[in-house]
Amino acid sequence: MVTVLYFARLREALGTGREQIELPPGVRDLDALRALLASRGGAWARELAPASTVRGAVNEAMARGDTRVADGDEVAFFPPVTGG
Repeated sequence: MVTVLYFARLREALGTGREQIELPPGVRDLDALRALLASRGGAWARELAPASTVRGAVNEAMARGDTRVADGDEVAFFPPVTGG
């Protein structure tokens, strides 16, 4: 099971800031987890589509799509942050 956190506009659009998900067979990296979540349709598909600007982190470290995800991990999705 992984803990998935959603921040900023994602939390608002998806109606949740946190959930726990049992990883199905074949979901082994961040891209696969994102695709699984997007397959829920509606706001999930819009916000987590491959073309959307969403960043990911695994265990508080910035992650790429091919970053491994395993039971016990904490995964966060968030929009890019700008500063100035």
